[in-house]
Amino acid sequence: MIQITLPDGSVKEYAKGSTPMDVAKSISEGLARNVISAKYNDTTVETTTPMTQNGSLTLYTFNDDEGKKAFWHSSAHVLAQAITTFYPDVKLTIGPAIDNGFYYDLDLGDDVISEKDFPAIEKKFLELARGKHEFKMREVSKADALAKYKEEGNQYKVELIENLTDGDITFCDHSDFTDLCRGGHIPNTGIIKAVKITSAAGAYWRGDEKNNQLTRIYGVSFPKQKMLTEYLALLEEAKKRDHRKLGKELELFAFSSKVGQGLPLWLPKGAALRERLEGFLKKAQKKAGYQTVMTPHIGQKELYVTSGHYAKYGEDSFQPISTPKEGEEFLLKPMNCPHHCEIFNNKPYSYKDLPVRFAEFGTVYRYEQSGELHGLTRVRGFTQDDAHIFCTPDQLDEEFKNVIDLVLYVFGSLGFEDFTAQVSIRDMQNLDKYIGNVENWEKAEQAIINAATDKGLDFVIEEGEAAFYGPKLDFMVKDALGRSWQLGTIQVDYNLPERFELQYKGSDNQLHRPIMIHRAPFGSMERFIAVLLEHTGGKFPLWLTPEQVILLPISEKYQKYAEKVLHLLENDEIRALVDDRNEKTGRKIRDAEVNKIPFMLIVGEQEEKDGTVSVRKQGEGDIGTFKIDEFVSFIQKEINSTIKQF
Repeated sequence: MIQITLPDGSVKEYAKGSTPMDVAKSISEGLARNVISAKYNDTTVETTTPMTQNGSLTLYTFNDDEGKKAFWHSSAHVLAQAITTFYPDVKLTIGPAIDNGFYYDLDLGDDVISEKDFPAIEKKFLELARGKHEFKMREVSKADALAKYKEEGNQYKVELIENLTDGDITFCDHSDFTDLCRGGHIPNTGIIKAVKITSAAGAYWRGDEKNNQLTRIYGVSFPKQKMLTEYLALLEEAKKRDHRKLGKELELFAFSSKVGQGLPLWLPKGAALRERLEGFLKKAQKKAGYQTVMTPHIGQKELYVTSGHYAKYGEDSFQPISTPKEGEEFLLKPMNCPHHCEIFNNKPYSYKDLPVRFAEFGTVYRYEQSGELHGLTRVRGFTQDDAHIFCTPDQLDEEFKNVIDLVLYVFGSLGFEDFTAQVSIRDMQNLDKYIGNVENWEKAEQAIINAATDKGLDFVIEEGEAAFYGPKLDFMVKDALGRSWQLGTIQVDYNLPERFELQYKGSDNQLHRPIMIHRAPFGSMERFIAVLLEHTGGKFPLWLTPEQVILLPISEKYQKYAEKVLHLLENDEIRALVDDRNEKTGRKIRDAEVNKIPFMLIVGEQEEKDGTVSVRKQGEGDIGTFKIDEFVSFIQKEINSTIKQF
């Protein structure tokens, strides 16, 4: 007999060789019908995998992230099988699950797969799935695995196998199809009831532009057709909310091939939007005791070698800038932290001076691969709302909690109410990825867990997601479409103070190392604005939106009255403009609706006579006639209701 520990802590005995499915059946038939994957002793396994020793077991359904991962990875196998029936000479490479579905990278030779081919591939996919073929894992020797793919002329699989250890190589079989695979599959293909191929794109082998370009086929699948229908409806809504589309329509930002990929240009309305966001946070930071600093866009290479950022980003980022002086090299700034360390080092500090809080909207640069660039969410130059707090060990808990309060204030004022927190710690199996000693890491991780617990945050602990210099608290925000985004981060760092030899004089008159807290409530301005655009569909909170009011005179006779109202509104810091085009009022209203301007003030003979405005609210229509001072009070009340107290 073996003892199996379940997630609730209970321990049950089963016969040696029992499978996760046997455990599911022993709990309930309903669970057994829905279980599609499992994790046994921290290894993802099939529901048919025999368990031969004591261990922990977690069962997954499609409702679990790990269940979806197994479902979509299995679907990638079926997709590859379907494609081979149409393109028998295709060379298969890899087919992983991703956040929303799966993809498979293919070398099609001279063949091309386009959108017109998708329906036939989907039809074949479902035909194969209905066969209810079981996914079966088997071990293969390295020699046999290499022989198979060398015979097929598949250099991609050969390269993968050459980097594997003999004894750790497995194939997955289903139906008459075989693929190199580490495992993690659903019981059989019949569980897949619906599939949609969403797109085809180019992708370099292993993400390296020097390698062959492959065809990447994206898809998504579900255990019920209804789920696919709902997903596709959500996808259509997401297209309408795409920040790239909205950014162009609202004239917020643009890109230029002459400037360079991944380097956004902020247009006047977008720049004004950014300024308001920055001003909003700067006001809160000032209240919280932060001091503003500014640092250059470049620094000597040695600065980032000291911090560890060169080892982390140097090889895959912008290369060093050589100067006329022999041997002198600078780097585009990949992070602001090293500069802030040097600002701290600028003068001596006593424990009485701490905490010290430096804040900067600092632009940094990272060379993302061109295939990974995506609007504002993945760029090569971005501005972080960065701040670094230098404190004593006794101050760490309070300072960390204060930053949590600041992050929650930002989220609340911008309408992000649905979020969870993630405590990101080290990958205990790959400790060489991190700098610093174990004792400091343990103290930092525990400090974050304690603070998150005390603040009552709904948090999970994710192993392997820490920064290379310290653990962090990440905020995972759900937008209006239910998609999850990582926005806002707080990190505890014992290591950079050590590397930069930061110190303060303690009450014992001895020198001590401060602890460093990194924090960025927005994360990056570019990414945050992209997510905010898609979350709101371009209808920003009233306090933030570029234009709060548009005045629509019904003819040029009322132009002067419209301009008078404009000046009165501007005196009360309400952002407004006059639409003086020679267009019908109905057309002006439609255009204002499209441009998502919150309030339209229509003025004509009666309004001029009475000193009033007729008000329409975007998306709602007429809300009545107001005296000017009444409307000012109304809009100010609306603005104040959206900004939280801090």
